[in-house]
Amino acid sequence: MPRRFLKRYIPHPETLRRQRSLRLVSGLMTDPSLWLLSRRSVANAFSVGLFSAMLPMPFQMAVAAFGAWLIRCNLPLSVGLVWITNPLTMPLIFYGNYRLGAWLMNANVREAPTQLSTRWIADRMVDILPALMVGSVVSAVGAALLGNVVIRLIWRWQVSRSWKRRARRRRRQQHDES
Repeated sequence: MPRRFLKRYIPHPETLRRQRSLRLVSGLMTDPSLWLLSRRSVANAFSVGLFSAMLPMPFQMAVAAFGAWLIRCNLPLSVGLVWITNPLTMPLIFYGNYRLGAWLMNANVREAPTQLSTRWIADRMVDILPALMVGSVVSAVGAALLGNVVIRLIWRWQVSRSWKRRARRRRRQQHDES
């Protein structure tokens, strides 16, 4: 069952409350709905986490935590999923978002330089930013919706599979008893 699998990797609420760095927000983490592992809570956490991950902005984890608190979904999953855009994947994802935005806006695509520098980014930011934002919002909404649907389908499939397994086990036990 997905719940057992997720429980292995999600930290316990008490462990996080004892963290000195999280002392300021420890009161917000007392809500049990932020730690619930249900189909709805996990699917919505994927939506919040993937949405936040696709936005090119600082403090993505804070945005994901606020989103999880706002819609009462699983907090650790929401915050953890933000790391899809880590320092290794961020350039590829955001360049893809930029290309998507440029395509949607029917704008000319600026090719990535052979050597990326902060000076190049600063010089081109005015040209790049509108397409990047449009592409990021579209991919964020798409990833959030897709993540939610896929998690709900996987969860349903796992539950259905375990029901069938239990039914087979019962039939076998009944057959063995007779």
